[in-house]
Amino acid sequence: MVVAKKWIYAKPFEGLPKDENFRLEEETLPEPGENEFVAEAVFLSVDPYMRPYMASYPAGTVMIGGQVAKVTASRHPQFPVGATVFGNFGWRTHTLVNPEQGAADSRPYVLPPFGAHPASLGLGVLGMPGNTAYFGFLELCQPKQGETVVVSGAAGAVGSLVGQIAKIKGCRVVGIAGSDDKCGWLRELGFDATINYRQVERDAFADALRAAAPGGVDCYFDNVGGYISEAVLGQMNLYGRISVCGTISNYNAERAQVADPQRLFVFKQLRQEGFIVTRWAKRWMEGIRQNLQWIEEGRLRYQETVTDGFEQMPAAFVSMLTGGNTGKAVVKV
Repeated sequence: MVVAKKWIYAKPFEGLPKDENFRLEEETLPEPGENEFVAEAVFLSVDPYMRPYMASYPAGTVMIGGQVAKVTASRHPQFPVGATVFGNFGWRTHTLVNPEQGAADSRPYVLPPFGAHPASLGLGVLGMPGNTAYFGFLELCQPKQGETVVVSGAAGAVGSLVGQIAKIKGCRVVGIAGSDDKCGWLRELGFDATINYRQVERDAFADALRAAAPGGVDCYFDNVGGYISEAVLGQMNLYGRISVCGTISNYNAERAQVADPQRLFVFKQLRQEGFIVTRWAKRWMEGIRQNLQWIEEGRLRYQETVTDGFEQMPAAFVSMLTGGNTGKAVVKV
């Protein structure tokens, strides 16, 4: 018998999440049945998508999210005791899992060996964010050597990887982030130019972008939406490609009004596509293997912002939503 702690979605979000939106509860788990196992969380993820996705869940639901966990009891041959797994188990310390239940593209899996790298990377560069960068950028933007790539939210878990993959592919990369420290880190990663959007007035942002990308923009990987994306769209080159990963600028506030972009799409013959990374579920390990190879070759670097303590999940979540993290935000249980 195991007592699990879990964070409950206590009240629908209005604006930035607050303490009143969460409630910590306990639950006693039974012993695993046939083809079930118990997973004990080691690292939990906090990600921007959780904010809009929770709107479709009723109050009283466990907060959604992925975690890296250890199997502590098992009656499933593919998930033996001691195995390290990734699972979308939510904000829980312990979970009774039947891996055959749920959608096929979101079932748990045993993590492959990461060598000397920490298991927490299964929540970042060697997990969902890494595959989001790998597939979402390469499949939709289809970058060519010498092209200019702009990445918004560039110091986050996904954006920092997109920019590095673009450099691997021979592109010139401009990163947009929210502090001088983050911009400095991006330049350490090899970004050719950066913009601290917090230091630029909205009306002057297009000029700052033009200075950073004087030849225009061929590929745009969008994590934020809003006026930043409006400015990038205005400077796209002919046949530009836009991959829309998220719109974090609109998650906690009213949606910003921007100019109608339809004329740009017609006259510049642009292509824009949004995506959810699970569309590449059947190729999942391809992305993990390639990103691990680039890490081992020294061509892909990562950074984590780690918060200690399961009780700090809401605080870590809000910090991530307000730009408090550099690289992947994780909570260590």
